[in-house]
Amino acid sequence: MEASWRQVAGGRGRARGRATAAPSSGNGIHLRGAGGGREKGSVGAAGPGPSPRGAATPAAAAELMSQRKFEEIKKANQAAAKKLVEEHFSSSSEEEGDEDFEGKRGKIVANTFTSYTTQTDGDMRELERTRQYVHEAFQAGAMTCLICIASVKRNQAVWSCSGCFCIFHMPCIQKWAKDSQFLVSSPLTDDDFGKRDYPWPCPKCRFEYKRSDTPSRYYCYCGKVEDPPLDPWLVPHSCGQVCEREFKPPCGHKCLLLCHPGPCPPCPKMVTTTCYCRKAKPIPRRCSAKEWSCQQPCGRKLLCGQHKCENPCHAGNCPPCPRVSRQKCVCGKQVAERSCASPRWHCDQVCGKTLPCGNHTCEQVCHVGPCGECPRSGKRFCPCQKSKFSLPCTEDVPTCGDSCDKVLECGIHRCSQRCHRGPCETCRQEVEKHCRCGKHTKRMPCHKPYLCETKCVKMRDCQKHQCRRKCCPGNCPPCDQNCGRTLGCRNHKCPSVCHRGSCYPCPETVDVKCNCGNTKVTVPCGRERTTRPPKCKEQCSRPPTCHHTSQEKHRCHFGSCPPCHQPCQKVLEKCGHLCPAPCHDQALIKQTGRHQPTGPWEQPSEPTFIQTALPCPPCQVPIPTECLGKHEVSPLPCHAVGPYSCKRVCGRTLDCQNHTCMKECHKVTEIDACVGKNKAGPECLRCEEGCSKSRPLGCPHPCVLPCHPGECPPCVQMLRIKCHCKITSLYVECRKITTADVNEKNLLSCCKNQCPKELPCGHRCKEMCHPGECPFNCNQKVKLRCPCKRIKKELQCNKVRENQISIECDTTCKEMKRKASEIKEAEAKAALEEEKRRQQAELEAFENRLKGRRKKNRKRDEVAVELTLWQKYKYYLLSACTVVVLVFAWYIAHDVA
Repeated sequence: MEASWRQVAGGRGRARGRATAAPSSGNGIHLRGAGGGREKGSVGAAGPGPSPRGAATPAAAAELMSQRKFEEIKKANQAAAKKLVEEHFSSSSEEEGDEDFEGKRGKIVANTFTSYTTQTDGDMRELERTRQYVHEAFQAGAMTCLICIASVKRNQAVWSCSGCFCIFHMPCIQKWAKDSQFLVSSPLTDDDFGKRDYPWPCPKCRFEYKRSDTPSRYYCYCGKVEDPPLDPWLVPHSCGQVCEREFKPPCGHKCLLLCHPGPCPPCPKMVTTTCYCRKAKPIPRRCSAKEWSCQQPCGRKLLCGQHKCENPCHAGNCPPCPRVSRQKCVCGKQVAERSCASPRWHCDQVCGKTLPCGNHTCEQVCHVGPCGECPRSGKRFCPCQKSKFSLPCTEDVPTCGDSCDKVLECGIHRCSQRCHRGPCETCRQEVEKHCRCGKHTKRMPCHKPYLCETKCVKMRDCQKHQCRRKCCPGNCPPCDQNCGRTLGCRNHKCPSVCHRGSCYPCPETVDVKCNCGNTKVTVPCGRERTTRPPKCKEQCSRPPTCHHTSQEKHRCHFGSCPPCHQPCQKVLEKCGHLCPAPCHDQALIKQTGRHQPTGPWEQPSEPTFIQTALPCPPCQVPIPTECLGKHEVSPLPCHAVGPYSCKRVCGRTLDCQNHTCMKECHKVTEIDACVGKNKAGPECLRCEEGCSKSRPLGCPHPCVLPCHPGECPPCVQMLRIKCHCKITSLYVECRKITTADVNEKNLLSCCKNQCPKELPCGHRCKEMCHPGECPFNCNQKVKLRCPCKRIKKELQCNKVRENQISIECDTTCKEMKRKASEIKEAEAKAALEEEKRRQQAELEAFENRLKGRRKKNRKRDEVAVELTLWQKYKYYLLSACTVVVLVFAWYIAHDVA
């Protein structure tokens, strides 16, 4: 901070110096120095001599005028200094450099990108380039006019290049355009001047503009608002409206950002497009990246017409076929492996085919089509082209004997030889030649050029250097020397070729660094003297002043570093641990025991507080310490480590291996080195209780020994148990029944008698006394009958229960069933007929009662005709026969199946 303050103070001093010296070239300062001297001289000259009455009046008037001029110059200097200071601190990158300005700038940038991010779901990856231009609008020294090498202020009219987006002062770019057009049109004549529209280039990117594009008005970046007002909550020189400039390349959409410097970001709109080869389905993509590849093979036929393109889906035409094949040349004499992309090729052999004349062969090299006629056939000219001859193709054309008369290489004279074959000789006639610059003449052979030694004194296009070329015809080449003039930065010289007019701005840039040099601001060359160092966000790299190898992390700064607050980390002498207290190498301690002042008038001779190194405090590192009984490990401060009791019960296992020591945590002497941690020592109690170990499963008797280690002896007492049948009581030793496995227990519990249980079939179990359910394997004989109860057999019980054997009815049983069914049917039919006759008789009696009269006198002989059995039951018999036939047919079919 101290260095930056010095730099600012130096800048202000320089500003004051420039402000004071600025008017020195004007009339005010000049008159103050010269006029003041002359006035004093005149007054002194007029003082000694006798003066007339009105002589004092001119002297007073002159003094009054000098005083007035002095006041005017003083006010002008103060106004110039004030204006320079205001301009120095009101640039476009005003260093309000505190955190409030950083937050304000962040809000401005966020508002600029709001309309873009709302339509791209917060995707800002494509805004990096535009974001950098917006940040440079706020950065110190970033917005600099390259023409005048001065900062661009917020309230100044500017112009932005559409090619490189560099910003220039409006007067600077107008003067640049005017000078550039003048330099281009200056070599022209007066007649051509003003008739052609000569372009002028951008000072940085050399992008050419027309004469009509010369800026004359101050617009915002998007070109909507003229003279945009100064708004501290907008980007400098911005109107705050939506940009709405067409994207480049144009896609039909417009920019969504607020009016901003720099290029517009890629178009964020979503469009549905397909891939290059149009094989994949259309998918939604960003308009700026709507062209995409599906990475599938292209598949289009190549120019060779034989193969297909194997490259992934791509834009534009397919590349030439990369395959190699054996192909014949045009004449067909040679075959070679060549690229499929160029199937037509010519070999280096002469055709050699016989021409139609039959005397000569074709001398063309590997050609297409017919060889044509013999070149020696028909009428032919002599070498001088004056005579024609009709000769066979086997004879050569003779010379005609006339003069050659062809124009020689000089283009002036003709060949004087007779008609001859081959080229004409060189022209050797002597002529009077003018040199190339036209100043000298000389007689010499016509074929030799003439160059004099006179050097050209014309000025080249730079209007500074002479041509100095020997025998120059007037078309002097452009100047090839370096310009070498000092540029506006005052650091470099112009590297361009010598030229007229002002030089281009210095293309170099200079880094203005912070105190440590890690953070820098790149400014145009020449601006490093007035640009303040940037705020550094890197860590301070100064060496520490305490015993630490590195400082506590803090940002780069000017002046001394803050006090160290890192842990001391010194090795303590007693325990060897590192001191965890904050660094105390430079602690401020109040002095004690010093001389006390006798009164307030006596000033202390030494400071009350001194900076000294304090000793490290007692070590507080927690050390795991085990208690006397080794029950727990507690962390104790390193300086207070020692043996202690945890006040718990000892809990060590006594010699009986069954009980533990109930004394409070105490010291235990280990006799054997291999004794475990839970083994009781001589200081522990002695066990005086009886054995309380659990007995084996099934043993109800207690152990007869006192509390002892190891297993209890086997129990020999007799145990009364029931057999499996639960009828007989058995006596067995306790140790046999408790140590026996399942099979042995079953044998010990068996009474060797037949099992009294009944099987599910009702018979008694035939097995010996056994555990669990009885096996179901009854073999007793049982009687089994057929369904009609006619046939009877004796079979084993278990087979009958398992449905393994069944007795079916035979033919006799079936015949008996059939006869019984027929009898039942006949009885049913007879009962039915009887019911019908009864009903008929009742009907007739009812009808007779309805008639109301009876023929008593009339006697009729009624003859009762008795029907046969067939007439009575023929319908029933036919039905029964049909049923029997169907049943019989079904039975036969079932047996066959």
